[in-house]
Amino acid sequence: MKNKTRLNGNTILLLITIVLFIVLYAGGCIAYGSKGFTHTQTFLNILITNAGLICVTCGLTVVMLTAGIDISVGALIAMDCMILAVGMRSGLNAIVMVLIVLVIGVAFGLFQGFLVGYLEIQPFIVTMAGMFFCRGMTAVICTEQVSITEQTSALFYKWANTKITLPFGGYLNNKGKYLAPYVRPGVIVALLLLIVTFIMLRHTKLGRSFYAIGGNAASAAMMGLNVKKVKLCAYMLSSIFCSIGAICYCLNTMAGSVSQALGLEMDAISSSVIGGTLLTGGVGNVIGSFFGVLINGTISSIVKTNGKLASSWPNILTAALLFLFIVIQSVFAMMRNRKK
Repeated sequence: MKNKTRLNGNTILLLITIVLFIVLYAGGCIAYGSKGFTHTQTFLNILITNAGLICVTCGLTVVMLTAGIDISVGALIAMDCMILAVGMRSGLNAIVMVLIVLVIGVAFGLFQGFLVGYLEIQPFIVTMAGMFFCRGMTAVICTEQVSITEQTSALFYKWANTKITLPFGGYLNNKGKYLAPYVRPGVIVALLLLIVTFIMLRHTKLGRSFYAIGGNAASAAMMGLNVKKVKLCAYMLSSIFCSIGAICYCLNTMAGSVSQALGLEMDAISSSVIGGTLLTGGVGNVIGSFFGVLINGTISSIVKTNGKLASSWPNILTAALLFLFIVIQSVFAMMRNRKK
């Protein structure tokens, strides 16, 4: 009965998130259909802009399932982007720089995971120290914004400007020219990572271990699970996914900067929570987190399309939704406790 209750609660939270996205996007289409909001490309632009955030949210969802948190992801993205930009400006090959960034993600995740899992230091403290370290190292590498141009790296520039056109959803512009919708390579990478994470969480022993530890670490240990090792894996995956997200993020911005990705960790956390991931762990899935990212992206797109609303409105609306979903989660938690 316990698993059934958890499944039902998780499903309801996911359905609420999906319905909310549909309502928000439909409202945008009705209000701003004349400004092109109904075009397929408008939705695809949300994916293009938030490809990096999708990757980061997948990793953060894994960590939150274990009842942990990782607030270093935004700073790690800034450091990775700066390393990519400075490295390619120095003449290093784009493929080499991408591999270096991925190795950094593995090493950084192993270190944080060891501190959280084996030394049992509070995740917030560990990842806050990681956040300060990455922000500081970004400034040490370079204090100025470094742009990636075709002269800097022709290969990376080609990746960033590649358009993968879709055979449907096009439209004729005012001049009668057919415009085919497209996505960038970063979107493909983000969606593939989303699918892989979903399969891993649902169909592998490691994925089920994340849920078990988040539900009750003591019970998971009694069942024979290596709690320390699983937590280490969670933080390592989070940092690896973050480094992959940094590559997607850099493909979108084509620059490295000290101020890059400020507050992105909060966007990832809010997307996970809005997507149905419990802050107390044990409940959630990346599909819900994906729709959480879409909700945040839709709100930003509506505000930009309006053109008259202040740029702070997306943060205000996201905060309201975050508060709403935390209250809903608390209600489900109270209902489960009563049935126990």
